[in-house]
Amino acid sequence: MSSHLELSAPSEEASASEPVAAEPAPSETETPPTSPATPARPEDLEPPVLAAGTEEEEDEDDEDDEADALVGGFDDSGLSAEAVLAAAEAADAAEGLEPEVEQVPAVLEPEPEPTPFERELHAPHVRPSGEPAEIDPDELDPDALKVVLRLHQHGHQAYMVGGCVRDLLLGRKPKDFDIATSATPNEVRGIFRNCRLIGRRFRLAHVYFKGGKIIEVSTFRANPTELEPANGGGEDEGETSGEDLLITHDNVFGTAQQDARRRDFTINGLFYDVAEGRVIDYVRGRRDLDERFIRTIGDPEIRMREDPVRILRAVRFAAKLELDIESRTYAAMEGAVEDLPRCAPARLLEETFRLIRGGVSAPALKLLDALDALKILLPPVAAYLKQHGKEGEKTFYAFANAMDRRVAAGEPLDDAILLAMLLMPISRSPAQEEAQAPAQEGGRPSVSQVVEDLLAGFVQSARLPRRIAERCRMLLLAQRTLSGERRRRSAAFKRHPLFNEALTVFEMTVEATGEGREQLEAWKAGEVPPPRAGAIDEGPDAGGQRKRRRRRRRRRPSGGGASGEGSGSSASGSDAGEA
Repeated sequence: MSSHLELSAPSEEASASEPVAAEPAPSETETPPTSPATPARPEDLEPPVLAAGTEEEEDEDDEDDEADALVGGFDDSGLSAEAVLAAAEAADAAEGLEPEVEQVPAVLEPEPEPTPFERELHAPHVRPSGEPAEIDPDELDPDALKVVLRLHQHGHQAYMVGGCVRDLLLGRKPKDFDIATSATPNEVRGIFRNCRLIGRRFRLAHVYFKGGKIIEVSTFRANPTELEPANGGGEDEGETSGEDLLITHDNVFGTAQQDARRRDFTINGLFYDVAEGRVIDYVRGRRDLDERFIRTIGDPEIRMREDPVRILRAVRFAAKLELDIESRTYAAMEGAVEDLPRCAPARLLEETFRLIRGGVSAPALKLLDALDALKILLPPVAAYLKQHGKEGEKTFYAFANAMDRRVAAGEPLDDAILLAMLLMPISRSPAQEEAQAPAQEGGRPSVSQVVEDLLAGFVQSARLPRRIAERCRMLLLAQRTLSGERRRRSAAFKRHPLFNEALTVFEMTVEATGEGREQLEAWKAGEVPPPRAGAIDEGPDAGGQRKRRRRRRRRRPSGGGASGEGSGSSASGSDAGEA
């Protein structure tokens, strides 16, 4: 669900955050702290020894500029931005948010040269009947093709499955190629030396290739709900079990046909046999692709209750592929919305991020709003749209469309930026701006309370990495400074490690609203735009938040002359104690 963004910072900021990285990670039984201990400030470090008769005294304004860069940036708490972000990453690592995966060596062993028999295995351009292959072999990924043919060589069934087949039939370029096989995960690992197994509920094989490419190989599975009646249940038992159809386990191997039938939608149940050059359709998915419908495999009421996350998947496919949702499927989605809270919050959050990462967040969120699902997935967004009516919808979807245009153009956007763009209309609303004032009295700048609560809830229950939540909060805080609504010292502000990302959010905000274009051009030109009339001052003396720091002056040694130069070292120790 997250991307790793490289942070750059001045050397003194990096050194200030080093003690944080050295702290031991908290135990699993303790709640990890959200912020580390305050790092040592430069003014607390021992100054160099001065010769007798000299005295160091610098301009206080220059000193405050440097202190602003080290201490706050967007955040006027006692921590540097690097320290806050480093603490968030350390807390994420302590909680083990990475998926369970076998350790992959830095350099994988190379695959052996193909045997003479394997060279005869290829994807034909012409089927045995003389007709052309249903999918041009030149459009298939060569590494995925190699995996399929190697599995064939060892006597296993293997097909390209799911989204790659669907996209190729629609004339789209697949993002990745997945493979389903009759081989068990351990058998797959025995065939490919560059293979690792992942997963807790169901083991999957990842076959690694050069450049970090991964081909995912899964074993044919069966839908456990279809196997239960075969175990001896009668009609009464079936009616009883129908009261709660949520699937909590699916570790059941099956056949290719069972694997196709257990999938969610007919368009995702298509298999491609590369050796025969034909599409295998157990679920009538070709018909729905031709008619441009999204339809569940089997009874839509049952399939949606088995896994309500399928609501989000249907919405994503409808928005991404520009397909219509079949009427019975849509009705079942409306009825299953109330079951979304029963799903794992981490799955809901990941599927929500997939919606906004795909460049189709505006149509997807409109469909979720029509289904009344936003109140469960993004409660502040649902409340904002309800409270502000048509004007609120226009503003919110203007932000979503601006973000979609960037994603569609291929611009890489961090998850924190995507989340900040969704929450920008809320943080800009007058009611929420007023709600920020009480939060700032405690010394820690705050975005609107509903946004703070949403981010905290995502971290606590949905496993949103703290680094993403903290970065999102900082990006939202920076917007009022970029727009000129608040004054800050420009030198400190532009040295913040997230300044460029904050400027990207501000640029999309200007595209969405048409406001602040002059300020944007000034920032991009390296200049500092003048603050707006009535802007809030966030200087060192603003609101009594921080006192102006003065550098400690060193006392002149009492001995004077040349003796003072020799005794400077011992004098500095006593001076430090008296200061």
